[in-house]
Amino acid sequence: MFRMPEEAQLVALQLRVRDRDKALAFYADLLGLHPVAAEGPWVRLAPAGRGFLLELEHAPHAAPRPAGSVGLYHVALRLPDRASLAQVVRRLLDAEWPLEGASDHGVSEAFYLSDPEGNGLELYRDRPRELWPWRGGELRMVTKALDVAALLREAREPGPLHPQTHLGHVHLSVADLSEAEAFYAGLLGLAVTQRSYPGALFFAAGGYHHHVGANVWGTRRPAPEGSTGLVSYVWSVPAGTVGSLKQHLASAGAAFEDAGGEVRLRDPAGALVVVRDRSTETPREDRTGATPR
Repeated sequence: MFRMPEEAQLVALQLRVRDRDKALAFYADLLGLHPVAAEGPWVRLAPAGRGFLLELEHAPHAAPRPAGSVGLYHVALRLPDRASLAQVVRRLLDAEWPLEGASDHGVSEAFYLSDPEGNGLELYRDRPRELWPWRGGELRMVTKALDVAALLREAREPGPLHPQTHLGHVHLSVADLSEAEAFYAGLLGLAVTQRSYPGALFFAAGGYHHHVGANVWGTRRPAPEGSTGLVSYVWSVPAGTVGSLKQHLASAGAAFEDAGGEVRLRDPAGALVVVRDRSTETPREDRTGATPR
């Protein structure tokens, strides 16, 4: 039985956007990600510590993804501490960028907003693992009001995303939770960390609270092919993992692309999932690997 290794990390994500200038103004100028490569319609950005890559695919004629359709619910960027979260939130407030919510989830403290094309974005910091709420062997994440004033007191000055910001998780709108569990737990080998949250399931590797969330809170309708939004996301795994995953997928009769040191398959949200052996990564691979060049 395949299990996603504890050392697995989400390291890259690709979004398709209609207006690249507005997207860059948001992700680079406002949030402070640094452009690290550009090629044709693609531009790639990263925090200073290179903890993850964000690739923007410029597709000016793409159909806008309908609100509530299957696809990205939000992408979540994890900051290292409360002070760094407070700094970037202050920066957003100073720029009068609309914040859509703030929550205490027990495991984390989070703020919610959207980018210029309506892609959901969560900025959060984790509490220490020993403080995470567990009950009966299951994680019990909650949604409570966040004490925003107390959090903002952690930083007096605004600032961009911390250099050690990482891609914490992706939360997806899906049509069916059973299908999502069959894919993320059955095929990708992630553990179900919480199934008591209404209309949602959460999956993770290595005892994390979640690397992937899936919910059925939207319309459950598919988005038009080639529309804006999430295109792909990438897992980086220890050497040898991809070979084991290929054998597992083949024995399960799952459709996948064998790309040498990586495997690619389509998830229930319509995104391309890339699982890449760390041994195949080189400094020049500033890409998600999702789109043939």
